[in-house]
Amino acid sequence: MEVAKTRTRGRGSTYSRVVSGASGRVLVVDDNKVIRQLIKVNLELEGFEVVTANDGAECLDVVHRVMPDVITLDVVMPRLDGFGAAAQLRADPRTRHLPLAIVSACTQNEVEAGIAAGVDAFLAKPFEPAELVRVVHRLIERRDRRERKGAPAGRGRG
Repeated sequence: MEVAKTRTRGRGSTYSRVVSGASGRVLVVDDNKVIRQLIKVNLELEGFEVVTANDGAECLDVVHRVMPDVITLDVVMPRLDGFGAAAQLRADPRTRHLPLAIVSACTQNEVEAGIAAGVDAFLAKPFEPAELVRVVHRLIERRDRRERKGAPAGRGRG
């Protein structure tokens, strides 16, 4: 489990580009459009393919079509929060192996609830975009190492 606390960088122009040979696919789940776009752009700049969802319920609707390598989840969202989504992802044999990262305030209560739900990493808002990229890379590398050893990635509760 990883916990990172950083600050956002100052306002600057960002842009998105399409990168061939993407580093992996990330499903970004956040009800705040600005945060969702910030995460998406920063991951795309590093070569990730990014798909977004507005809340945990939409995440569960698209996860099987998208087949992401990592999922980032906000905590406070309408319909289904990040912990509920994480718990349901861990309960499903098809998704229990997916690395999950909470991107939120990361209070002590959130970290404890996230651990109980099977979350693999935590990134505190406001975050440094470079730290976001590092966390996603680490989760994919950890998953790849486990797959090479024949063990499923993620905590796989149930």
